[in-house]
Amino acid sequence: MEIYEELVARGLIAQVTDETEIRKMINAGKATFYIGFDCTADSLTAGHFMALTLMKRLQMAGNRPIALIGGGTTMIGDPSGRTDMRKMLTREDIEHNAACFKRQMERFIEFGEGKAQMVNNADWLLDLKYVELLREVGACFSVNNMLRAECYKQRMEKGLSFLEFNYMIMQSYDFYYLFQHYGCNMQFGGNDQWSNMLGGTELIRRKLGRDAHAMTITLLTDSNGNKMGKTAGNAVWLDPDKTSPYDFYQYWRNVGDADVIKCLKMLTFLPLDEIAEMEKWVNTSRVNTAKEILAFELTKLVHGEEEAQKAQQSARALFGGGEGGQTPTVELTEADLTDGAADIMTLLVKAGLVASKSEARRNIQQGGVTAGDVKVTDIGKTFTEAELRDGVMLRRGKKSFMKVVLK
Repeated sequence: MEIYEELVARGLIAQVTDETEIRKMINAGKATFYIGFDCTADSLTAGHFMALTLMKRLQMAGNRPIALIGGGTTMIGDPSGRTDMRKMLTREDIEHNAACFKRQMERFIEFGEGKAQMVNNADWLLDLKYVELLREVGACFSVNNMLRAECYKQRMEKGLSFLEFNYMIMQSYDFYYLFQHYGCNMQFGGNDQWSNMLGGTELIRRKLGRDAHAMTITLLTDSNGNKMGKTAGNAVWLDPDKTSPYDFYQYWRNVGDADVIKCLKMLTFLPLDEIAEMEKWVNTSRVNTAKEILAFELTKLVHGEEEAQKAQQSARALFGGGEGGQTPTVELTEADLTDGAADIMTLLVKAGLVASKSEARRNIQQGGVTAGDVKVTDIGKTFTEAELRDGVMLRRGKKSFMKVVLK
């Protein structure tokens, strides 16, 4: 199976401008393609997984990736999928975030001479002169067509700023610039970027009389249509200081039964015939084995095999009764004790399982807290110094837990 056919089989392709030409180019390893990453944070997230794994797959097939860091476009902010305006960042913030991105991308794609490149659109966008830009590309964009674009529709009711309205022009200019200076003939991106990507292919056609191509990647959503990559309203980060390897592992271990096969196809590099065998497990108890495989493979991709093994051992030790692992632990000092003991509500707050004692009280009263294997029903329950030196495993709900140990 060639690479384009594999992408189709894995459910990764959403829309293409010219399927025949794109198939021919990437199967022959002749595509020089780019994917853009706006630097709105100092870490990539699980939401970037699709783009990173696509770049890796295509590079393995002989194609050349360009990771475009949006040092210029981040100063404007992409309105796609937004109902509010993005926070404005300084150039220093953006440069710091870009450096963080590259370190994480290097786990997926190989940079170097004749291999992948990283470029920053600040290098050309920030030097543009407004009147010259209007004269060069302004006539190539129809305001009527832009207002019909999906990326602007969600903002029209609350108000779309002129700043954001220019985002499509800037992204289109990126493709135009990369086509001329880097031989970039394709752009890939999320399905919510389709209008912006078409703007780039049309600009190239009108200004240069040449054909360029675009392909969008299927957005990763769960069976309810919600974007995956967030937990409790927060992003699942690739930076281990923001989302630990254990928590990253647990996020994927806890995907819904209906979503595990889709995630295995789209995100892992496991052969499709192996995944087809796992599909038979979905309505059986073995679906949990498929989830473990998914979590291990993705954690290995992001954090390395050693961290993936530690995370898996820890999860099995806690939830499966196994031994070993490195269970998430918070250390207490004697200053945290009162008369040689600590109460359950204080421990829950210290462990980061709740934000406040009032939240701790509510969780205990609702029957959602256990210590060891025993449900805690008394909000005044205390643990002695000796018990805490041995370590107390606290759990809130089914998936949040922490071991507290007095050192």
